[in-house]
Amino acid sequence: MAHFPTTASFTGMNMPSRIEADIADLVHEGTIPQELDGAFFRVQPDPQFPPRLGDDIAFNGDGMIARFHFHDGRCDFRQRWARTDKWKLENAAGKALFGAYRNPLTDDPSVKGRYRSTANTNAFVFAGKLWAMKEDSPSLVMDPATMETYGFERFGGRMTGETFTAHPKIDPRTGNMVAIGYAASGLCTDDVTYMEVSPSGELIREEWFKVPYYCMMHDFGITEDYLVLHIVPSVGSWDRLEQGLPHFGFDTTMPVHLGVIPRRDGLRQEDIRWFKRGNCFASHVMNAFQDGSKIHFDTPESKNNMFPFFPDVHGAPFNGLEAMSYLTRWTVDLASNGDEFESVKRLTATAGEFPRIDDRYAGLPYRYGWMLEMDHGRLVELRGGSAGGLLMNCLCLIDHQTGREQHWWCGPVSSLQEPCFIPRSPDAPEGDGWIVQVCNRLEEHRSDLLLFDALDIEKGPIATIMVPIRLRFGLHGNFAPADAIGL
Repeated sequence: MAHFPTTASFTGMNMPSRIEADIADLVHEGTIPQELDGAFFRVQPDPQFPPRLGDDIAFNGDGMIARFHFHDGRCDFRQRWARTDKWKLENAAGKALFGAYRNPLTDDPSVKGRYRSTANTNAFVFAGKLWAMKEDSPSLVMDPATMETYGFERFGGRMTGETFTAHPKIDPRTGNMVAIGYAASGLCTDDVTYMEVSPSGELIREEWFKVPYYCMMHDFGITEDYLVLHIVPSVGSWDRLEQGLPHFGFDTTMPVHLGVIPRRDGLRQEDIRWFKRGNCFASHVMNAFQDGSKIHFDTPESKNNMFPFFPDVHGAPFNGLEAMSYLTRWTVDLASNGDEFESVKRLTATAGEFPRIDDRYAGLPYRYGWMLEMDHGRLVELRGGSAGGLLMNCLCLIDHQTGREQHWWCGPVSSLQEPCFIPRSPDAPEGDGWIVQVCNRLEEHRSDLLLFDALDIEKGPIATIMVPIRLRFGLHGNFAPADAIGL
């Protein structure tokens, strides 16, 4: 009998679900636009078995991917496990064999050397495949129509690094997928690969470089000519793993770096410009773009660590107030002779994370951005359902051109998951489309899928789609039109 821990990672909205399902024509209120034709994919960590070590962090659960297929004014649901090597080995054994998050020293000896990926961080359709991503291994690929698992993508052996990002970007000019792989030569190493994958799925570029220090490199930005990578001291080491400490810990004494890496063949270490600033925490990236010789990089920044499960390396307690993040623009000038930032400018007084844009403007000057807002000024009766434990109770739209913001509150007994933008058509103006996101109904332990007019979120959802099973906290998801999926 499975006995899961009674900790926050395994109770309430985060109680393991472990359900594969097919449900046609979900019940909904409001109107699903007839012209909306495609599917929203999202992934949640959902442990198949109780943790091997008795407890675990929520980020270590197996990947469970949900697909919401919109067509003819209705929405169909399909949910499947991402059948990684880990999932298959443990399924055959009937128990957990892999131990702590990114610590192979805690695994059963029978799985030594096997991919530890849970494929639980992002669900992304590209080149006719569904990519189930976790940044500590190659990406798992699946059939986006049937959601059957193919296996790990090594591009016919052309990929020489060991890892592939969970946050790829699509260059809107070329259609290429741009990716990195950190710890590319092995766990806790400072080697990184920069890769580009053609629209047909061929690895057309893999370049190696080194970073100032090993850390979690969860996200990055691109511009027309550069990959822009922030190095923030959520650091790890073999020494930490041998002591049984969490893989990552935050070091408030270390500087932050921004690397501007040319997107070209034959990359040399000396081609990279590294800029340096004082300590802060930043993880996700809203966007980056070039302005002459200047690079602008927009990221939610907080004074201190946002992840309580990756504690301070010096033993300081988690500081919730200092963990609040605010969208901030980092600007560096490639025409300068030094390594200092030109400016660091907070763009809003709204605390928020999980930033998203109209992805057709990735790497380009852009106007609109959406994110999850943390508004403690509103009534809160129940908490839960967020990735880091912080309250995420509003959807926020930022107009960078006018400075105007819109906010929509989900109420005192609900919380929200990451938004995703859906363009109305391939050539629609920026921001013309819809926002889709999961809403956690904390009181009832169930989930809704919400659909908004993207540029008028304050009027509330145009459709509320009731999901008859509970969705745990999810990390990331993306929309794909029907012709990209084969539906």
